[in-house]
Amino acid sequence: MDRRVVITGLGIISPVGKNPAEFFSNLMAGRSGIKRLQADFIEQLSIRIGAPVDGFDPTAHFSKIQLSGIERFSQFALVAAEQAVQDAQLELGAAEQPRAGVCMGSCLGGAGTLEDGYIETLLRNPPRVKPLSVLLSMNNAAASHVSIKYHLQGANMTYATACSSSAIAVGEAYRQIKHGYADVMLAGGSEAMLTLGAMKAWEALRTLAQEDPNDAGASCKPFSKNRNGLVLGEGAGMLVLEDAERATARGARIYAELVGYDCSSDSSHITKPDATGQTRTMLNALRVAQLQPQDIHYINAHGTATLAGDIEETKAIRQVFGIHAAKVPVSSTKSMHGHLMGATGAVEFMAAVLALHNQAIPPTINLHEPDPECDLDYVPNQGRSNVKLDAVMSNSFAFGGSNAVLIAKRFNG
Repeated sequence: MDRRVVITGLGIISPVGKNPAEFFSNLMAGRSGIKRLQADFIEQLSIRIGAPVDGFDPTAHFSKIQLSGIERFSQFALVAAEQAVQDAQLELGAAEQPRAGVCMGSCLGGAGTLEDGYIETLLRNPPRVKPLSVLLSMNNAAASHVSIKYHLQGANMTYATACSSSAIAVGEAYRQIKHGYADVMLAGGSEAMLTLGAMKAWEALRTLAQEDPNDAGASCKPFSKNRNGLVLGEGAGMLVLEDAERATARGARIYAELVGYDCSSDSSHITKPDATGQTRTMLNALRVAQLQPQDIHYINAHGTATLAGDIEETKAIRQVFGIHAAKVPVSSTKSMHGHLMGATGAVEFMAAVLALHNQAIPPTINLHEPDPECDLDYVPNQGRSNVKLDAVMSNSFAFGGSNAVLIAKRFNG
């Protein structure tokens, strides 16, 4: 028999907040974390904006010895995981540890370590690079560090499916508990790719937004007529998922119940989004959740602000929700925190869960002239408080045609 899965802890490091409360407060206020980057390599870029995690001091969390073996993306993951575990007041005895695991997503893992190694090798030709380079840069480093810290002896899995990586990580963690393989899972994603090499690669793809001449924070414009691309960001989001009976028995505070998840492939094009595949994924997630389209009261959109992506997602929502599509609020929080790549699915699902928990909907900022082909209620520029939300959806649609949809609803015991 399938088990119910609830969310009992949240943790986040992001461009718009270094804990869940600050994160959601800044989203509701429409505060952008997008800015002109301050980096040594900035003059080598033609597009110089990003969404960095400002003021993150790793020495406040790790010793000098620890930092020699923990890359920036793993640092983000560990700090977010610590927040989530503390928020959940989670304690695992020795007998429980084999039934607890971790699922994480990341696109590039230790991008900074890889780039430093390439630069050192090509420019200086040293006899060796950092001895721990492999351990620092491997994609599963963050999940492994989290597993080690909390003695999670169950599944330890890392997913790399581009922008849907951490949404799939959360969904697969949900399945671990739902189908009886685990009782507790830490799930989420982490990314730290604001490096010269990654920025140049995305520049070459011609998907990055041009800097707004008046305000760098207004550069990401999802669903707008004048949108021109995405903004790269960094950060991490971690959630504690638990078997509902376990969480209830220990008196845990429950944010929401995770009731729906599906992942699928467009199987059509490596970069071009496909409304047909997105539609299929949303419908399957609704089927798993045993909900109808009209039961969804808010959608956190993938909403990257690319020309094709926003239109295809709008088409998919219309195909799934029919006449209800015009009534359901849809927003893209990427307009504020940027695109966190492998971490973005977990961070945006957290935004949806916090919307449900607070009965408030964050806006899509910088939306002053909508694209006529993007004709839904995108909650333009101002958040909405004191709304009635019973169920929410979060969309993640990635390069490679890898789609993931998560659905949460209020927990009713």
